[in-house]
Amino acid sequence: MSAHDVVFGFGAHSGIDDISELLRMVRQADRDGLDIFTLSDHPYLGARVDAYAALGFLLGQTRHIAGFANVTNLPTRPAPMLARMVTSLSALSGGRVVLGMGAGGLWDRIADMGVPRLTPGDAVDAFEEAIVLVKLLSGGGPPVTYQGTHYQVNDIEPAPVPAPPVWTGSVGRKSLAATGRVADGWIPGHAADWLSERYRTSRPVIDEAAASAGRDPREIRTVFNFPGRITERPLPATRDADGRWIGGSAGQWVEELTGAVLEHGASGFTLFSADHGAPGLTLLARWAQEVAPAVREAVAKG
Repeated sequence: MSAHDVVFGFGAHSGIDDISELLRMVRQADRDGLDIFTLSDHPYLGARVDAYAALGFLLGQTRHIAGFANVTNLPTRPAPMLARMVTSLSALSGGRVVLGMGAGGLWDRIADMGVPRLTPGDAVDAFEEAIVLVKLLSGGGPPVTYQGTHYQVNDIEPAPVPAPPVWTGSVGRKSLAATGRVADGWIPGHAADWLSERYRTSRPVIDEAAASAGRDPREIRTVFNFPGRITERPLPATRDADGRWIGGSAGQWVEELTGAVLEHGASGFTLFSADHGAPGLTLLARWAQEVAPAVREAVAKG
């Protein structure tokens, strides 16, 4: 993997009360050279902006950074319309979109939106069908007829725009296998990092399913979501008693993330922070200006 292939992003606050800060942070991240910003997608929460409305607006405010919903609440966004939405955003932004996909986790709240409840197995089947259908309805070609269990379209013209990369938030074994068969990237759940048991036991499921489908498992990215702070001085320990990363000095971050890329196959990192205001902007600046370029340089040196 080249240094250029490593993606650095941040998780943005998406509350309606956070809009001014959201705009400042995304614009700053764009200027500072980060690759991607992410927004959560919980349409049943009235205090948050709609993820895709916000993505469109923010991509129009920036020039380089890409955006994605981490991850799309698929049950509330039917796949054919989702395909139209993401290809339109890609065309408008010059390809600065990633499609984050999830099968739907909070089914009590999803059902409150009037969406028929699916069993866990059916939700994963619908998730895999949706990814297939989004890709079929992208990239041009003849009209598409697709007759799946959960999605059916008849003689629908694909958009001429290529499908954006699809990164999933798969957790269960069946969903992980679907990721291996049809997706382009994986975000380990529950902020699991490169040294976690979750990563060690889950990634092989993706790789085996990819190989069985005739795909090269190395083409499927692993992009880690995780929290952490950047301190002025090195910390005595960069992980807590449970082995979870807590942060450290910029140098400690660079050493850890470089190892994650070179030794554990990481291809992206999304930093999440609970900090608001000036502390949040400072953390974002240090992440973009000190950590990301140094990791890229270290990875390039191998």
